[in-house]
Amino acid sequence: MVKQRKKLLIVDGYNVLRSGSRYRWQPRADEDYTDDFFNTARERLINDVVNFAGRDMGAVIVFDAGDNELSQGSRTKVGGVDVVFSPAGQSADKVIEKLAYDAGKRGVETMVVTSDAAIQDTVFGGGVDRMSAEGFSHEMGEYDEDARLDDTPKVAPKRTVADRIPADTLAKLKALRDKK
Repeated sequence: MVKQRKKLLIVDGYNVLRSGSRYRWQPRADEDYTDDFFNTARERLINDVVNFAGRDMGAVIVFDAGDNELSQGSRTKVGGVDVVFSPAGQSADKVIEKLAYDAGKRGVETMVVTSDAAIQDTVFGGGVDRMSAEGFSHEMGEYDEDARLDDTPKVAPKRTVADRIPADTLAKLKALRDKK
């Protein structure tokens, strides 16, 4: 029996929210991370990752909280996906790079989703695959569309005897029926 390689998806949360068209959020001076639109976008990203990863792979979404002096690097699980906020003084980039490095050392097939060139270059050097925020947004849009189409009720075509008999036989039967 062949042992299946483990897979891990690591998502650069705020980078995807700012760079992926599906989630795009541009902060204004009067907005902060508690604004409703931002929370909705963050929840959408988390739900997308939960649905995308499913049971096939582990997934971690890393949000940058390095500038928040109260952040302790909290980690919660939502639908099987780890949601991580980097600890005070440490960027999400460093957390992502460490997660990718550790996964590579364990032989875990890893994909990092970010449009941050520095992270992409760092993790790619370790043999980790990468996907841009926009590429991920596109994938999630297609995934959503496929799921929506799969949920559409399908009406079975009405099958009659006339559908199953040869055309020449059907013509003869119609002629007999119409003969008076």
